[in-house]
Amino acid sequence: AAELSTSINIKEPLWDQGTFVGRAKHFFTVTDPRNILLSNEYLEKARQIIQDYRQGVVAPGLTEDELWRAKYIFDSAFHPDTGEKMLLIGRMSAQVPMNMTITGCMMTFYRTTPAVLFWQWINQSFNAIVNYTNRSGDAPITVNQLGTAYVSATTGAVATALGLNALAKHVSPLIGRFVPFAAVAAANCINIPLMRQRELKHGIPVTDENDNRLGESSEAAQQAITQVVVSRILMASPGMAIPPFLMNALEKKAFLKRFPWMSAPIQVGLVGFCLVFATPLCCALFPQKSSMAVSCLEPELQEKIRASHPGVEIVYFNKGL
Repeated sequence: AAELSTSINIKEPLWDQGTFVGRAKHFFTVTDPRNILLSNEYLEKARQIIQDYRQGVVAPGLTEDELWRAKYIFDSAFHPDTGEKMLLIGRMSAQVPMNMTITGCMMTFYRTTPAVLFWQWINQSFNAIVNYTNRSGDAPITVNQLGTAYVSATTGAVATALGLNALAKHVSPLIGRFVPFAAVAAANCINIPLMRQRELKHGIPVTDENDNRLGESSEAAQQAITQVVVSRILMASPGMAIPPFLMNALEKKAFLKRFPWMSAPIQVGLVGFCLVFATPLCCALFPQKSSMAVSCLEPELQEKIRASHPGVEIVYFNKGL
């Protein structure tokens, strides 16, 4: 068999990222929960294939399908900017199993303050790990900065949830079931910017279309974080908006009255089914490699780019997930 060509562009995804359908196909592969079951040896093998290929070295017998498979395994486990292996539960492939369990429990145990406090704390701790793991840029963050961001984000999010839960006691039981979703939506607006506050202060790397680094931009960071907040809220919507109606109806039936302990696993299963589709589709709302006009950047960065790269009108950056 002929040796595989070294001209395949594996810097970009297999599918056209200029279309929603192309991005959706890409993220269905990246968020595939089966990726978290892969061994470290398998991940290292995929990384070696990708690193070798980028240097023009093709493993004997390697096919194009195997190359793309290795690329997606690599993308699912290693950070696109730092190249470091990401925390297992922070990877996008862990989103469905982790979120379905946490969200299902949040929506089952929402009636008492201790339960709300515990599950919101668990949820925001998990979110903090995901937000840190999927941050944009390659600048290091200190333990103190990370600790401060985690405490601030989690405290703000939990306080929001408790406040909404208190208000929910004065409304109908069905509306009360939507309190966890309202709390999660509000908490995302707090947690994500706080866990990524370093990007807002110091900016994220922006490049030209050939990946030449042009500087760091806080304006790009603001756009990136806003897009991630919108995606995360919409990602949680189906799993937290549809099951309450179904559970409200099911709990009036004889089956759940006879077996009330089945309420939690049924709710977790419903949330999981929604998340299998919502996670990749909402990740696909905005391109991973976002762009903005040079004219929208900070004035000093605009001057720097126009002086060193006068032909550049659009810059690109990793928005994070």
